[in-house]
Amino acid sequence: MPPKGVTVREGYELWHPNREKAESKTTKAIVAFVLLISAALLVIITLGGWERLQSPGVGFITLFWAGLYVLFAILVMRWNRGLLPVASAMAILMAIFAAVAADGWFARAKEGLDDPALPPDLLGVLTIVVIPVQLLLIIVALVAFNQAWNVEEERPIGGRHDVEDPPPPAGQPGEQRTVVEEDPPPPPPQDSPAYSRRDDEGWDDGGQVSPAI
Repeated sequence: MPPKGVTVREGYELWHPNREKAESKTTKAIVAFVLLISAALLVIITLGGWERLQSPGVGFITLFWAGLYVLFAILVMRWNRGLLPVASAMAILMAIFAAVAADGWFARAKEGLDDPALPPDLLGVLTIVVIPVQLLLIIVALVAFNQAWNVEEERPIGGRHDVEDPPPPAGQPGEQRTVVEEDPPPPPPQDSPAYSRRDDEGWDDGGQVSPAI
């Protein structure tokens, strides 16, 4: 069904040609996969280090961030293109936060300090892993955005080709056809037996025929 306010010619339907391309389908799957990996890393780090977070509010914000990534992954699988720039912007911020927070986890890997649910060294490594994952998310999201998933075109319903194109609008010339004129047949050669030679000797108007007959 066409969007509201869009008129489609009778016998035609709207379709998205760029969504049929193999590279678009592959990019869509990669974007959704990277979003889910990002969400999983954020959940593991947050829950694994919950006891040593600066405040519970930071943990809730991080979990909410991960939930947005999951929602974005679902919408991307439905060819939602508009949220790709938003995902890229969020990935930039998350990469900055991860770069700042990684050193704090390694600083807690000392004797005498209470460890959270997961070892601080492991949490530091996972936090560092978040950085390249976010950079990858930025790249693939921008590539997917440039593939123009939202472009719509008309085509015959069901892909039929028996629908005639409408006549051209008034004032526009129709299709020009090139007409090739055939050359007239060449005259018979002068040495043909049936050719009368008026320049032969003995020719007169009395019905004399060519000496060649």
